[in-house]
Amino acid sequence: MLLLDARHHAPLARDPRLTFFRVPCSHLGVAPEELRHLADLRVDGAGGIPGLIAGFLSTLTGESGLRDSATGRRLALNAVDLIALLVAGLLEPHRPAAPGTGSDLVPRIRAHIEENLMDPDLSPDTIARAHHISVRYLHKLFHTEGTTVGTYVRQRRLAACRLDLGRSRNRRRTVAAVAQTWGFANPSHFSRLFRRAYGVSPSEWQVTASGHPGP
Repeated sequence: MLLLDARHHAPLARDPRLTFFRVPCSHLGVAPEELRHLADLRVDGAGGIPGLIAGFLSTLTGESGLRDSATGRRLALNAVDLIALLVAGLLEPHRPAAPGTGSDLVPRIRAHIEENLMDPDLSPDTIARAHHISVRYLHKLFHTEGTTVGTYVRQRRLAACRLDLGRSRNRRRTVAAVAQTWGFANPSHFSRLFRRAYGVSPSEWQVTASGHPGP
């Protein structure tokens, strides 16, 4: 694969031997000036993320019926997500790594997680993309903090559920409803995690903390 600036290489688009995919910079989650580092960059598409992208795009070119369909648009968005992941990884060596950079970034990432705890799609991929870093670098930052991204998100969600369940005005809400609000889709799994973290079941905590005597 070859990453090009479409503004400077328009004549190449007429070459029948090549297939071009144009992706707006705004879809990649990076600043336009950062992309200068990737101008005319050749990427080995034999394996890894580049290989996955190359195979995916090659398949899309052979499915002409997808172009104007809802399925095609959805697949195009998936392709853009993969390309954004690749671009973030390629740009990582060009980003400043001065002392303190990671420590300055971690609080911003934590604040982002707090603001998006209710989003069921919150994941290392979305967190990394929002901060223009690679998933690998995100994991490295949290490893330095002595935890993992998944563990931290889970702990913060459990704490939010614990606080929510303990509010007297929420005592009529079911445990499952509170869990789903904070991103836990499986009530049984949530109950196991909650008990492991706090030593009581969510329902027991709801009754005790809210002061409601129960049936």
